[in-house]
Amino acid sequence: MAWLVLVFSGVLETVWAAALGASKGFSKLWPSVLFGVALLLSMSGLAYSLRAIPIGAGYAVWVGIGAVGTALYGILALNDPMTFGRIACLLLIVAGVVGLKLLH
Repeated sequence: MAWLVLVFSGVLETVWAAALGASKGFSKLWPSVLFGVALLLSMSGLAYSLRAIPIGAGYAVWVGIGAVGTALYGILALNDPMTFGRIACLLLIVAGVVGLKLLH
């Protein structure tokens, strides 16, 4: 259960990162509200997960999911450049996250 909550919390990290950008420095109400709610839920899920998962693996998986998710959101929704190098680096992050989970 802890791993499932951790993955969901990592996805919420992508949500709050995207909402933070959309809030334009907290000048837009609804993206700012979404940021706050997603941040609170994401951190709460991380805290819950770390009761059963070692902090090194848990935090790295959480950050990895958030980083890859945010980068993909930028590529797919915001027209950030999609280059071979960027995709290769994202795949390396995914490989590291999977490795941490498997070696836990």
